[in-house]
Amino acid sequence: MSDVFADRLLAWFDRHGRKDLPWQRDPTPYRVWVSEVMLQQTQVATVIPYFQRFMEGFPDLAALAAAPLEQVLAHWAGLGYYSRARNLHRAAQRVVAQHGGEFPAALEEATALPGIGRSTAGAILALARGERHPILDGNVKRVLTRYHAVAGWPGQPAVERELWQLAEEFTPQRRIAAYTQAIMDLGATLCTRSRPRCGDCPQAAQCRAHTAGEATRYPTPRPRKAIPLRRTTMLLLLNPAGELLLQQRPPSGIWGGLWSLPECADSESAAEWCAARGLEVEQSEQWIPLRHTFSHFQLDITPLCLRVRSVPEGAIMEPDGAVWYKTHLCHQLGLPAPIKRLVGQLLNEFEVTR
Repeated sequence: MSDVFADRLLAWFDRHGRKDLPWQRDPTPYRVWVSEVMLQQTQVATVIPYFQRFMEGFPDLAALAAAPLEQVLAHWAGLGYYSRARNLHRAAQRVVAQHGGEFPAALEEATALPGIGRSTAGAILALARGERHPILDGNVKRVLTRYHAVAGWPGQPAVERELWQLAEEFTPQRRIAAYTQAIMDLGATLCTRSRPRCGDCPQAAQCRAHTAGEATRYPTPRPRKAIPLRRTTMLLLLNPAGELLLQQRPPSGIWGGLWSLPECADSESAAEWCAARGLEVEQSEQWIPLRHTFSHFQLDITPLCLRVRSVPEGAIMEPDGAVWYKTHLCHQLGLPAPIKRLVGQLLNEFEVTR
């Protein structure tokens, strides 16, 4: 049965599969690795321009390992889930230090690198080197869960073990790279989360979920938890020289290592924050709040635009990890998406009013 599944899938892939994605044109382990990390929880169409810019900035593993983290984060800015970029950078440095700059050939060595799990390692070795390793990313989980009508949330250990067994059983002995890309393509293009195109699927006749008319019932959704809401006030402090005050966030945690704006609890706290640093504000304007959704909470941001009359002699910002930065050059830094949006709004306001 597993051979028939692979044969049908490969025949479909030969006619309809994606074969000209940027990382497929020269599928070195490094290029495949970067693409696989970028594709975690991110769609192909979004990833493509980021991948191309990343390859221009860091054309090989050695270039990535030698680059400062801040430069790597700047290339990643807007793609989200920034721990992926930090782990990618750390892993590249470890590959240079421990593996002579060559991506490990052994699955166990690959999974020992930061940010690389079993499925990602298997995909890299399968797609770049044609080695037989099963994978189990979100697309593959959805395909196998529906094909076998596997009940239970795939994140549960028992369900995940069952899916790994199925992935191992269905991975063929030949055309490994093609099969690996094919099963990911099937999940991404036909066996989608909502509105699956079962009528076009080569596995539909044998798919238990489809034949039972219950394709959208699988996979079982993750048990819902209430997503907490947090609030903050972000300060856009603009000095007479047209510079914006930015703070670099700690290396770990939300937006780790990226540049952001000073934060306060509310406008009253903002006034105290400025006064404590000797900053005299001559104009204050509160903008429309915006909401940013993280994986485990939502953040309501109240932007407060403050024009500073002058920066007093001896006012030191370094203890806050803050620097005055030319507003029109901020795009060169690694900025989280909502901060980039606020800076863009500030530029528009500044162009109008100056």
